This record gives sequence, structure tokens and C-alpha cells, in this order.
Amino acid sequence: MNYKYEYELHSHTSETSRCSSTSGSELVKKYKELGYTGIFISDHFFNGNTTVPRDLPWEKRVDLFFKGYDNAYKTGCEIGLDVFFAWEYSYHGSDFLTYGLGKEWLLANPDVERWGPKEYFDRVRADGAFVVHAHPFRIQDYILCIHLFPERIDAVEVINTSMPEDVNFRANWMAESYNLIKVGGSDTHWFKKDKPLCKMIYNKRLNDIRDFIDTTKSGDYTFETFNIE
Repeated sequence: MNYKYEYELHSHTSETSRCSSTSGSELVKKYKELGYTGIFISDHFFNGNTTVPRDLPWEKRVDLFFKGYDNAYKTGCEIGLDVFFAWEYSYHGSDFLTYGLGKEWLLANPDVERWGPKEYFDRVRADGAFVVHAHPFRIQDYILCIHLFPERIDAVEVINTSMPEDVNFRANWMAESYNLIKVGGSDTHWFKKDKPLCKMIYNKRLNDIRDFIDTTKSGDYTFETFNIE
């Protein structure tokens, strides 16, 4: 197969993720410069490290949640880089990339923050979402316990270039142990020359988020890492 269409599955904007120092527009310009076909903006969800205040009406919070993506999408249209929407749901330090749902779904589910993780996974997947456990074996001082839900997710991020090698090694073990799909991402919050990036590579340009999900489920892709020159 001639795999040549390159995508970033895991990135954060400074507009929406408090821990990022790169705007949506800056992300798009850099990934275009690096030769990518598209990126997924996967900012931290309302239960994660978000910039969105909790004391606003739900509709306003949803609008603010899209600010980084909207800026990235606008720039992507201007320079020719495909931009897709996702988010990173958190549960006590465990993070799950959620692809396939958008603004209409969020507006229709204002109680999503009150769902426990099992209800969340079951309901979003029933509505067509593709759920990836990001860096499942990450270790941080604030993570008191590693939570795994292999029966309620679709895939595991076995390469995260922001994580140490041992974290990715264990993630790969998890994917193989539970026969889960393997994906890779960079978890980009900023760009540094000594920080490698990961690209998912497909043999066709992805038409939309559903095409991404179906093609990834089919296994018709590869991924690799590289260093920024």
C-alpha cells in the first residue's frame, strides 16, 4: 500500500486546553509545514484541564469549548490542512480520546459531566463515537490509581511521543492483551526540536470523521515517529 496521507490524532490548543501554549492557528500552520494532510484537535474535556469556566450556561460553555477547534479549522481552510474535532475525556487522571461526536451532540447532552465512566463510554459509543485510551500507563503525582476499561473502548494509544518509552511499551501490551486497535499520536501542546512527533498514515485522504473511524477500524493505516528538524 502507498501510505502517504499523514494525520495527527492528538493535539491541544491554548484557547481550550489550559496546559497548551500553542493556538489552534499555530498548530495548523506548523503541521502544514511538516507535510501533514490533517490534524485532530482533541482539547481537554470539561472534566479535564480546560479553560472553559464551569459557572456559565451550558450553551456558552460548549461554544467556548470549540474556540480552539474553530480557529484551527478556519486556518486549515485557508492554507489547505484538514482539521477534525475530538476531545479528551478524563476520569481521575485517566484520559480517553473521543472521536465522532460534535457540537449538536454536546448541546443535546448537558448532563454528560454527571455520567460515570462506564455510562459515558457506553453512551458515546452507542451514538457512534470511537474511544481511544490515551497513554493508559502514564504516571503523575496526582494520579493515584490507573484505571483501565478494555471492554468499553475501541483502541489504545500505543505510541504517544510525549510519554516515556516504558509507558508506550505497557500501552502496546494492553492493546495486544485485549485485542484492541493500536493508534499513535503526539499529544502536542507545543513544538520543540528535541520532542518527536507521531503521524498516522493512510493510503487515502480522509473525507470526514466517519471515514476516519471506519478506515481505522479496518486497519488500513500505519504510523511512525520522527524528529522535528
